[in-house]
Amino acid sequence: MNKLLPALLMSAALTLAHAAPVQPVDRIVAVVNKSVITELDLRARVAEAEASLREQHVTPPPADVLRRQVLDQMITETTELQFADSNHVTVSDSDVDQAIQRVAQQNKWDLNGLRQNLAKQGIAFDTFRADVRRELLLSKLKESVIGSRVTVTDAEVDQALKNPQFANNTEFNLANILIDVPERADSTVVEARAQRAHQALAELKAGKPFGNVAAAYSSAPNAMRGGEVGWRPAASLPPEFTAMLEAMKPGDVTDVIRTQQGFYIFRLVDKRSGQTQQMAEQFHTFHILIRTNEAVSENDARTKILQIRDRILRGASFEEMAKLYSEDGSNLKGGDLGWLARGDTVPEFEQAMLSLPLNTVSEPVRSPFGWHLIKVAAKRTQDVTAERGRSLARQQIHTLKVDEAYIDWVHQQRDAAFVDDRLSEQ
Repeated sequence: MNKLLPALLMSAALTLAHAAPVQPVDRIVAVVNKSVITELDLRARVAEAEASLREQHVTPPPADVLRRQVLDQMITETTELQFADSNHVTVSDSDVDQAIQRVAQQNKWDLNGLRQNLAKQGIAFDTFRADVRRELLLSKLKESVIGSRVTVTDAEVDQALKNPQFANNTEFNLANILIDVPERADSTVVEARAQRAHQALAELKAGKPFGNVAAAYSSAPNAMRGGEVGWRPAASLPPEFTAMLEAMKPGDVTDVIRTQQGFYIFRLVDKRSGQTQQMAEQFHTFHILIRTNEAVSENDARTKILQIRDRILRGASFEEMAKLYSEDGSNLKGGDLGWLARGDTVPEFEQAMLSLPLNTVSEPVRSPFGWHLIKVAAKRTQDVTAERGRSLARQQIHTLKVDEAYIDWVHQQRDAAFVDDRLSEQ
């Protein structure tokens, strides 16, 4: 299980600076299938984007450019949220509560302190909560629609580890600009997008800050964070791209790079050497997972996991119950997840795992994946350098596959939607 929500926590924390007043004038700026986006909706999101950019010391682009960028992002999000609604992908109130609590902790506040600071900035708590729910839902949608379909074979991991690239411990802190290209775009559209990418590159070469250009041009979700990508290990990148980054100095930008998704420009923010040896406390962990979906409600899933727990407490084998009922790939192994360390799983699962006495069954634990029962069979401290290398390879292959598939899926949702964009008419 991958870590979730890093982008959410940054996005949600940044909205604390949003203090723009809302004007009492409304009109429809876009129709997306059967949903509408209003002027007030757009103004609120533009204010959030401005706050996010300023928090990162990025000057927002001109108002008309920012409105266009934000509306395009809102239209795309709306198509995703409509898919989630029609396919019964939801986020529970407890998930939202936990995410808000983490935002408060990140800012060194308790929940009351968070409310007070939101009030000082003129932000209604209900609005903030709705923003957190939306970001959680988009993250869950990516995992449930794409992540659950992506598999990484042992052969793929073996092949990756044979690549000398994996001996490179360098890590790169990157930012990017993406000018996306629709899947079935004709040559005219491709040429127009290429020109836009080169126009962005020209502004960078003229000395305009990367974050400003990303906010004005990029179609990626991180555009309103100045194009920030974060740290990426060399082993997760194509060898030719790593060689390019190795030759660059912090602050340098690449030329325009054509990919399946569109035209990219990358900035090398910084580079560092990774650790050569890693020691970690590990937990030999088993679990049973009951998922929620269109056929299984939150209450039904929790009731089922409680019934399974009761049977285990009355003498049933945890492993046999996992084989019978667990709804993930570990069920074939009796729920055995192997040796897990801190950071290997989502926070809700990890917190329960770390606190469990050996060979006891947890209370039901809710995570973005569903309801779990957890058992820790053993603990150890181990040199995990080789093991981490293999786990890292698997995670990186999975992440790359998910990211590529997700971008393509989002394009398909947008292309298939009826969109009446009225911004240019106003």
